[in-house]
Amino acid sequence: MGAIAVKTAMEHWCYVAPLLLLPQTEDDYNALVEALDTVLDAGGADENHPLATLADRMADLVAQYEDAHVPPIPATGIDALKFLMESHDVGQADLTEIASQGVISELLNGKRDLNVRHIRALSERFGVPAQVFLR
Repeated sequence: MGAIAVKTAMEHWCYVAPLLLLPQTEDDYNALVEALDTVLDAGGADENHPLATLADRMADLVAQYEDAHVPPIPATGIDALKFLMESHDVGQADLTEIASQGVISELLNGKRDLNVRHIRALSERFGVPAQVFLR
């Protein structure tokens, strides 16, 4: 690495350094994810592009934060529903746009399976992909 490259890096370090730090807060994490998307869109998704190493490092930092702060995805669709209900402080009676409270109870107790209509409505209600409920 030449002296010019080092000098240029030092001049721009205040802009680059935040992209190389482990996020400490959710706001830091969201900012890093947004920056990573920008880097990937600018060519970093191509492993032969000069931005690929920056994208890899940023992705590693995103993954480290997620490992420490994001709970694992539940194992089944019903587990996902239970998790989302708990994390959003939602009770069975709050899901009347999905089904009656009795049907929700049967779903949660494994007496009934989620159907396509339930999955679509739950996906919309909680703002998650339908695939979350297809496990």
